[in-house]
Amino acid sequence: MPKRERVMRMSVELPLWRALAGYRVLTMLYAIGLCATAYDQFVRPWVAVGYYAVLVVWTLATLPKVASAAACTRRFLIADLAVALAGILLTPLADSHERIAGGGPTLPSIWTAGAVLAFAVKGGWRWAAVASTAVAAVNLVERGHPARDTVHNVILVWVASIAIGYVVEVARASERTLARALEIEAATRERERLARDIHDSVLQVLAMVKRRGAALGGEAAELGRLAGEQEVALRTLVSGGLVPVSRVSEDLADGAVVRVVEEPYEDGPDGEVDLRALLAPYACARFSLAEPGAPVLLPPPAAREVAAAVGAALDNVRAHAGAGARAWILVEDEPDEIVVTVRDDGPGIPEGRLAQAEGEGRLGVALSIRGRLRDLGGSAGILSVPGQGTEVELKVPKGAVRARGKRTERR
Repeated sequence: MPKRERVMRMSVELPLWRALAGYRVLTMLYAIGLCATAYDQFVRPWVAVGYYAVLVVWTLATLPKVASAAACTRRFLIADLAVALAGILLTPLADSHERIAGGGPTLPSIWTAGAVLAFAVKGGWRWAAVASTAVAAVNLVERGHPARDTVHNVILVWVASIAIGYVVEVARASERTLARALEIEAATRERERLARDIHDSVLQVLAMVKRRGAALGGEAAELGRLAGEQEVALRTLVSGGLVPVSRVSEDLADGAVVRVVEEPYEDGPDGEVDLRALLAPYACARFSLAEPGAPVLLPPPAAREVAAAVGAALDNVRAHAGAGARAWILVEDEPDEIVVTVRDDGPGIPEGRLAQAEGEGRLGVALSIRGRLRDLGGSAGILSVPGQGTEVELKVPKGAVRARGKRTERR
């Protein structure tokens, strides 16, 4: 079945760009409102009207430019700052000297801060420092002397823009770290998944060829020896983790992107399948299956993983319990969880053997059984008494697997 690619975009910058766009529009309206309330006090009101006409057209036309870091180019930032600085320098031509000396606002008023904040969000605190310094210098030229209110406003813009620029830089570094962590986590999960699949198929066949070849002797023994060598090499490769990565992080201008390749759900009633149907093929002369009379429903991926874990447990019975060993599969549908128990009457597992096998790269129990249940949010318990057989108990919480399935469907 074809796979689908899910894209998760993670960016703390996008809300900042949206806020900046809204800030520019609101401060443009605020500056026009100030002009309208004091229109009769302007010496040359036509200068103010002309500037505000340019400001309205520029602000609305450049809204797409402040939608993301990629769209906000250096050329735009310089032009935007030039519009703000030009408005400050035009203030003495439009307004009276008395109003300016008395602390009257410049033509762009607080719209100027939006141009400086764009530098901060785009380039960090260094860009913000350059832009705010330019605004400070032009404000001093417009006022003619360093008045207290002018210095106060300049320092406020300078500190705020640098602080925001620093926060943006820290956020970008955090996004890169998170994307890398997701990539490593995905690589680990992919390695475990492939290791389970390989153990359930290729390694089992190689082990069987090795045993059969040794029993037949002759050329078959040589073939068995080669199969044994390949089994060891493949186990080493799997445990070493040389596998492809299923998620790839990308550090883009407008945030980190993590691409995840997933298998889609298969069609079924309410998106779930009957676990009994997946376990039925395991029933045979040696293996008995006891199940409830009603369907045992799970999301398809969870049901497949549980069935594969049961298959791995039965493979261990075939390989280690002896030719005459029997096994019993019991499926219990509890209110909050599904419990599947696989019990055999073999010789049991010697104490410490599981840890030793995992250390040797034999990952059947560690990955094919426990790994699968851990990924589902469940657990796998193994109880073995030498001479009395082995019991594997798989517990799958219904709430966890169904919530996981719904999250995947929404994505």
